[in-house]
Amino acid sequence: MRNTQIPLLGIVAYSGTGKTTLLKQLIPYLRQQGIKTGLIKHTHHEVDVDTPGKDSFELRKAGADQTMVASNSRWALMTETPGQDQLNLEYLATRFDYYKLDMILVEGFKHEEIDKIVLHREGTGKALEQLIDKHVVAVASDCFSGNISKAISVLNINEIEEIGKFVIRWLENQQKQ
Repeated sequence: MRNTQIPLLGIVAYSGTGKTTLLKQLIPYLRQQGIKTGLIKHTHHEVDVDTPGKDSFELRKAGADQTMVASNSRWALMTETPGQDQLNLEYLATRFDYYKLDMILVEGFKHEEIDKIVLHREGTGKALEQLIDKHVVAVASDCFSGNISKAISVLNINEIEEIGKFVIRWLENQQKQ
C-alpha cells in the first residue's frame, strides 16, 4: 500500500534569485528520469487562473465557493478563501492525487517545516545564513563564502543535472521511510 503523503521538497530563495528559472529546468529533468512531479507555488499576489468574461469566471464571481473548469486535457479547481489568514501547505498538498505523483516541489513557503533546497546567488547581496534552518538539506549557489553545516549538501546552482541527481537521491531516501 502506497503512503498517502506525497514527499514535499521546498525550493526557497530571496526574490530574484531564480527559483522559477531553476524549476523550469528541474521539472523536465525529473520527468525524463521518470519522476512524476507536482508543484505548489506560493505567491504574495491575488491569484486568478480564470478569464474575465468567460462563463466559469462569471459563475464563480456570482458566489460559488468552489468552481471546477474541466476539459479533456485538464481540469482546475478554484476555491474561494476569503478571510483566510494563513495558507496551510499540508492541506494544499492533500488536494493532489497521490496516485499520480512521486513528489511535490514547493516554491516559496520558506518558513514551513519541510525539507528544503536553498538557492543563493552572490549577486542578490543578501545573506545566505538567513535562509538556513534545520530543514535545509542542500544549498545551491554560485558562490560559497559562508559557513554552513557539513550535514547540508552543497550544489552548483548552474548545474541542473547535479541538482536533479540530488533530488532523486533525496526522493529515494523519502520513499524508504
